Amino acid sequence: MKTIVVCSGGQDSVSLAHRIAAEHELLGLISFDYGQRHRKELDFAAACAARLCVFHQIIDMRSIGSQLSGSALTDDVAVPDGHYAEETMRITVVPNRNAIMLAVAFGVAAARGAEAVAIAVHGGDHFIYPDCRPGFIDAFQIMQNHALEGYASVKLLAPYVNGSKADIVIDGARHGTPFAETWSCYKGGMRHCGRCGTCVERREAFHLADVPDSTDYEDPDFWKAATEAFRAEEVR
Repeated sequence: MKTIVVCSGGQDSVSLAHRIAAEHELLGLISFDYGQRHRKELDFAAACAARLCVFHQIIDMRSIGSQLSGSALTDDVAVPDGHYAEETMRITVVPNRNAIMLAVAFGVAAARGAEAVAIAVHGGDHFIYPDCRPGFIDAFQIMQNHALEGYASVKLLAPYVNGSKADIVIDGARHGTPFAETWSCYKGGMRHCGRCGTCVERREAFHLADVPDSTDYEDPDFWKAATEAFRAEEVR
């Protein structure tokens, strides 16, 4: 299928881009600038597109993102350290983010004649992000079928939605993903902090997948204590 990948520049979406390039016809990558403090991730998305020889389009959503207040990713609020299972991590939720981004991506896909849009949501996100769960993915597809009826038929691909972060690492390694050329840390510093929820999850995933982690962390061992204390239960 002719497919457009929603790519943040993170480990999951870059792995997905490499998978789609191997299994389908990758048309290009779409990224979103919604005022996130870790905007540097977009540079890694651009590098991925160049590596795979496809177009890369950044959608400017900063005016919309400024209205989605209350998140540590967009406001002047400290990004908490620890495991995603901690209640404090709810401060990283950007309300309706995936629904907004996917709606735009589907419009672009229809205009460009793409047959599918792919997104890298996964099981580890279910606990804290409602717009990463299977129910949301299924409902969004139904909504888009109605929205584009008679104009285009675009399928939503979410191959990792029932898998773990470790599964993505294994899949990414299988498809030659250069993990060092991806960015996850929500703090957006010079190096991955190793302490925020996404850094902890990233570090744990490589460990569980038994794949070498080439990421440069400021605190490479914090994840051990963080993952011993909390286990995220999957929410569907």
